[in-house]
Parts: sequence; C-alpha cells; structure tokens
Amino acid sequence: MNANFYDIHAAADYIGPGAIEVPIYQTEITDIVRRSSIFSQRIKQVPATGHPSRYFEETAHPTPSASTGFVDPRNIIAPIVSPTRVERAVPLKALVAQINYNLFDIELGNQQSQFAYLQAKDLTDTISGVMYTHSLALWSGTDTSLSTPTTPQYFGVTGQIAAGGNTTTIGTTESIVDGLKGTIAQMVANTNYAVRPTAIYANPVLLDLIDREMKTEFNVVLSTKEINAGFRVKMLITQAGELPLIPDWALGYTGVPGSGTAVLPAYIVTEDLIEYHWLSEPNPRVFQLGVPGSLASQYVVVKFGAPVVKGASYAHYQVNVDR
Repeated sequence: MNANFYDIHAAADYIGPGAIEVPIYQTEITDIVRRSSIFSQRIKQVPATGHPSRYFEETAHPTPSASTGFVDPRNIIAPIVSPTRVERAVPLKALVAQINYNLFDIELGNQQSQFAYLQAKDLTDTISGVMYTHSLALWSGTDTSLSTPTTPQYFGVTGQIAAGGNTTTIGTTESIVDGLKGTIAQMVANTNYAVRPTAIYANPVLLDLIDREMKTEFNVVLSTKEINAGFRVKMLITQAGELPLIPDWALGYTGVPGSGTAVLPAYIVTEDLIEYHWLSEPNPRVFQLGVPGSLASQYVVVKFGAPVVKGASYAHYQVNVDR
C-alpha cells in the first residue's frame, strides 16, 4: 500500500463524528461521443497522384451515329470515331489538430495513479476528433469547386452531387419509397452510362419515415442485411437490386419533420465511384514536436487528402424529401 497525504478539510465531502468522506471517482470515463461515420469506411481510399490529384474520365465511347454507321455492304466507307475523355483534378486539403500535455499535470496524474490511461486516451480521442470532423466534411465540406478551391475545407460529396445537376424533390404528399425507386429506375435506364447505384444514404430520421410508410401503406417490414461487421441495415428492392438504406448521422436536415417545412435529403450513390485521395496514408498521422521551454509535450494529428465524386452528373442522385 502507498501512503499519501490528503488535505481532507479542502477536499472532504463530509466531516463528522467517526466519519470523513473524501471524493473518489470511477476510473472509467463515460464516453459514447461520435467518431467516424460508416460512409468513410465504405468509399474507396486511393493514393493521390499529386497536388492536385489527377485522373481521366471517359464521357463517351467511340460510337458511330445511326446515319453514318450503317453503310452499303458492297461499298463500305467507315466513319472516323474517337473516344471522349476529360481531364479531372481534385486539390488535396489538410486537416490538423494539436494536443499539449503539461509536464506538471502529467507527473501529478502519474503520482495519483487514478487515471493512468488518460494521456493515451486523450491522444486517441484527438485522432477520433479529427475523424469526426473528416466524416462531417466528407458530406458537407464548404468548398464549392474542385478546379478553383474557395475554402480550406473539402468540396463535400453533397455539394459535388448537387453541382452535377442530379437533384429531385419528393413533395409532402408524395410517397418517399415510390420517389426513391422511380429515381433509381431513371438512373439505371440511362442509355449512355451503365449506372448501377449501390446504396442510399440518409439521416436516420428520414429512414424512420420510410419504415413507417412501408408499414402504413403496404403493411411491409423491410428485410435487413449485414453490410459491415456487426452493422445491419434495412434493404429496399429497386430496379438496381436490393439497395441498403444506410443511416448516417453526418447527413443533416432542416426544419421539423411533419410540419410541412422540413427538407430531408437522401443520396443515391454508386460507392465505387466515390474516392478519397490521400497523401502518405489514409489514416491520420501523429507527430510529436520538440519539447519547448514550457516543457509541454506537443502532439499534432495530420490528415492530407480530399474526396472526389466521379460521374457526379449521372452515377449519383440527391433526393430532397419535403415533410
């Protein structure tokens, strides 16, 4: 046993005949704060080619027209065709955070030995905090252009899809399920691109409205499927097959559902065409700085990269639900 001196008059909760109560805390800190979202785990993570990270997108294959492609079989004159390719680029962004450990506080904590794990927890939580900000910005980063950046943040996936022009609205009296399925049917029916969406992302509140609609209108309970280890979601049967309805807390909405003024967005996406281009490695990195004159230990968490939505104008859709 270790003997320690305590200032019981300053720290005691109660002092009385035959009783002195001093404050004692549980060593575990209650922690269920948000960290990374499921979306960041399901999109592609690819190394950046540089700054900006560049790639090519083929927007049309070499197809002869109906008027020039069909010719007299005894007098063949072949039309000249060529593929249409467009150069694309995504500028990389920097996401950072720093935590400082005061030498006195660290040594005091070590001597008390009550929260011995706290330094490691705080550093881990700083990394988680970076991933939390990353998860929010993946969807709703405030930049508005890939070619001419306007803010230090990501150009969010929602912004890129909206900029692609594929946006529709389901009115307050219209069926949410019918609207989603009809939009997916239009995407699959595209004659120029082999579109095959893989998931529908929305705030849990909107997915709850879908559940209620299916139960009320059709007396149907949607089936579930495990899409990640230990993570099961409802499935919606569409013309693209069964698509998971993935709840994502990082997707917000406006207004109060049921008031007629709420707008709850859902995103029909082709996940294989959404990439995060990273520099050095996809996970946040931790750097320990030199100890300054204050003798504080300084740790900086750094993440370089940016998301890009390929085929934003045809492979993805934003569906705004009015309720």
